[in-house]
Amino acid sequence: MDFASLLEIIGNEPVFESALLLAGDVKPAAVRLQLSRWVADGKIYQLRRGLYALAPPYNKVKPHPFLIANRLKGASYVSCQSALAHYGMIPETTPVTVSVTSSRQARWQTPLGDFEFHHVRQALLTGYRLLDLGGGQGAFVASPEKALLDLIYLQAGGDSQAHLQELRLQNLERLDPAKLEQQAEHFGSVKIRRAVDRVIKLARTEAVEYETL
Repeated sequence: MDFASLLEIIGNEPVFESALLLAGDVKPAAVRLQLSRWVADGKIYQLRRGLYALAPPYNKVKPHPFLIANRLKGASYVSCQSALAHYGMIPETTPVTVSVTSSRQARWQTPLGDFEFHHVRQALLTGYRLLDLGGGQGAFVASPEKALLDLIYLQAGGDSQAHLQELRLQNLERLDPAKLEQQAEHFGSVKIRRAVDRVIKLARTEAVEYETL
């Protein structure tokens, strides 16, 4: 296979699996060797074993970090600081895309960014949705309520008043108290229950302060 054929096969796909190139009468070893050469030549990026993206100027679409995160590890969704920053609920953008998964925790450093995956039990893999990222891309991302609870759950002392203040939460009117309560039930945790009460109080305080402006 030559590089022109690869570009024709990939088209507008932001990322691609090597399995896509193994259909038909091809030699897998030869395809993998050619992929390695294209990586060495800077024509494609290897994101993990078997997952690649075209490098500039060959890529027609720049892959969104959230889409990459979903493709790096199945049974996962973007959450915690990454989702909260996307919703404008914390002021900082995050240099690492953080996800939650029911499989092993992992970290990848790739040419297109760094990615972390934190393990939770299967029962907590809820509260996410397929989010339109624009440009024909989409990814599974936690709701604002679930992203905040995941972060609190995974952080030691995450329910403390000090930690909640350190997050510098903003735009708390975007949280639905009913959904926050509903998602908290899945955790069955005193820590989460305590955090929910504190977050709801913070949201009420923020609303009062806004009204007095």
